[in-house]
Amino acid sequence: MPSEKAQAKYPGLDLAKLEPVFEDYAGNKDGALIPVLQKAQDIYGYLPVPVLEAIAERLEAPISQVYGVVTFYAQFHLEPRGKNIVRTCQGTACHVRGAGKILDALKEGLGVGPGGTTEDLRFTLETVACIGACGLAPVIMVNQETHGRLTPDGIPEILDKYRK
Repeated sequence: MPSEKAQAKYPGLDLAKLEPVFEDYAGNKDGALIPVLQKAQDIYGYLPVPVLEAIAERLEAPISQVYGVVTFYAQFHLEPRGKNIVRTCQGTACHVRGAGKILDALKEGLGVGPGGTTEDLRFTLETVACIGACGLAPVIMVNQETHGRLTPDGIPEILDKYRK
C-alpha cells in the first residue's frame, strides 16, 4: 500500500489495477520485470513511484533493480505524458531543411521545450535523431501520423488538429 505521502502526490492511484498483471506472472517471476513494467505503463500511462514499489514487492526484487530498468530503457516514463506525443526530427536532412525553426514553432505553440509535457496533458514534445522520412524533411510525427515538408507557419494548424 502506498504511503500517505505517495497517496497525496498520486491521488486516485488504484494499485488494484495491477492485480491481473501480477496474476499473469504468478509463479514465474524470472524474466517478468520488463513485461510487468510495460503492462503497468499501459494501465497508468507512466510509472509512478507507488507502482514501482508494488512491482518490486510482488516480484520480490529490490526497488533499485526496478528503478534501474525503468531509467535504462527509453520506453519507460516516470512522469505523466501527453495524450499526443509530438516527435520532431533533428536528423541531418531535417536539420539542413529547417528543423530548428520547426522546433522553435513547436516550443512556442505548445509552451514547453523538448521533453516537456503541457499542463493539460494534451502534448509531450520530444526530439528524435531520425524519423526515417528524409524525403519529406523537415518532418514531425504526432502519435503515429507523419507531417512533412513543413514550414513554421504550418505548425499551429497541425497542433490545432490534435487539440480537438
